[in-house]
Amino acid sequence: MSSAPSPSRALARRLLGARSGATAVELAMIGLPFFVLLCSIFELGMMFMTSTTIEAASEAAARQIRTGQLQAGSNDNATGFKTLICNSMSWISTSDCMANMSVDVQTYSSFSAMAVSPPIAGGAIDPTQLTFNPGGACSIELVQVFYPYTLLTPLLEPGLPNLNANQRLLTTAIAFRNEDWQANGAVCT
Repeated sequence: MSSAPSPSRALARRLLGARSGATAVELAMIGLPFFVLLCSIFELGMMFMTSTTIEAASEAAARQIRTGQLQAGSNDNATGFKTLICNSMSWISTSDCMANMSVDVQTYSSFSAMAVSPPIAGGAIDPTQLTFNPGGACSIELVQVFYPYTLLTPLLEPGLPNLNANQRLLTTAIAFRNEDWQANGAVCT
């Protein structure tokens, strides 16, 4: 004697056997993580591209310190040096660059005496720790450039920020000895 299945069992069998709408459910389960991952990859690419751009612009501007062009010109201060860097980065807004970028240029007695450390205090760049001393002919220089990059993807927030408010500090450091521009090409010792 077989009994008829209860209405709840019959409904469960029909739902488990139904295939219409399966693609929509699968897309809902897979779609959101896929798009978050895609946005994270795009943001990491943008962050690395920004970092590379800052490094290239900083190297070009530091070259003007090394050759004495900056010291001989009228913009031989931190603002003038930042302007050189920001003008070389065409795809980053100049006003944003000038407002957020920090530079630190120091003279050292030897390369081994250099101390590379970001001027961070309380989760932000501390402007009181920044100096600007492009030095003279044959002096040893360390140029550091700091730029806070704001993260947009929440997935990256736990692993990357080292500043407040979802920001990552992008830095570059360039060490060199200034040329002896006063002795007409003589070698510095």
